[in-house]
Amino acid sequence: LKADFGGAARGTVVEAEMQEGRGPVARVVVQDGRIKVTDFIVIGRAFGRVRDMTDDKGNTTREAGPATPLEISGIDKVPDAGDHFYVTGSLQKAQQVAQQVRETERHLQLVQGSKVTLENIADQITAGDMKELLVVLKGDVQGSVETIRTSLEKLGNSEVGVRVLHSGVGGVTESDVLLADASDAIVIAFHVSVPSAVRDIAEQHSVDVRQYKIIYEVTEEVTKALEGMLEPDLKEELFGEAEVKEIFKIGKLGMVAGCIVAEGVIKRDAEIRVEREGVVVTDRRQLESLKRHKDDAKEVQIGTECGIRLKGFDDIKPGDRLVCFKTIEVKRTLESSSVTVE
Repeated sequence: LKADFGGAARGTVVEAEMQEGRGPVARVVVQDGRIKVTDFIVIGRAFGRVRDMTDDKGNTTREAGPATPLEISGIDKVPDAGDHFYVTGSLQKAQQVAQQVRETERHLQLVQGSKVTLENIADQITAGDMKELLVVLKGDVQGSVETIRTSLEKLGNSEVGVRVLHSGVGGVTESDVLLADASDAIVIAFHVSVPSAVRDIAEQHSVDVRQYKIIYEVTEEVTKALEGMLEPDLKEELFGEAEVKEIFKIGKLGMVAGCIVAEGVIKRDAEIRVEREGVVVTDRRQLESLKRHKDDAKEVQIGTECGIRLKGFDDIKPGDRLVCFKTIEVKRTLESSSVTVE
């Protein structure tokens, strides 16, 4: 590999974070040229004047060339991992370049934000379309923030998902809580503090602020939250079947089906599906009455005759089969949600 050892330096950010007492700090690798303390520098969205530099062993240095890993302070914002840095001839030039990057990022956020609004999110949920868990993410270093953001946005499926509204390096601030409140989002704080004043504001606005130290714990809890947003599967627990032998009209009660229980048991508190020649005539009907001889019954066993009256349905004919069942809600997981139960 070859590099230019002369002229203004350029390189790439490996990591960045907010350090107490130093402010935004970028860990970079110099790829070309030389960089010195007091140089004017632009790093992605950040700019400033190099205040101090330390190498990978923690030694302070005032000048460095290619292939040198450095930790640089003196910039005004935390850049992203992978951003390029350049030494410029003046602070004004560095500010102009950084401002262009910020404007570009702002336009991209506006474009992305215009695709979904509070109004059409409500429409999507009402229509049964995708539901979103909204997140405001704060972390100690840019690398952790990007890793967590990528992991969260990979969670979900065609029904539910995660959208990170805002992510950044540093402690949770009042503006983070207010954004979460306005968007009905949760705040995830990874290895960063939540000042008591900010926590009080979160409690006032009922904003859920969660602190973590392990990335796995973040993804695990968010996965559980997403699974809670999934509509449960509906499964049927079959109890028995009855065959209609005769139809009787009994005064004001209406049409009553004289049946014999062919399989299992018919239960008073269950649901009934009427099948005629293999075709479902009506489904999920409630039993209005279940009688054994002239007495009300809670259930009727196989081989026993009974009278059945369905709530709101009189179109029963001899030969129909009345299937007795109960609908059970089964909680779904993201792994099983691709299976559709009909």
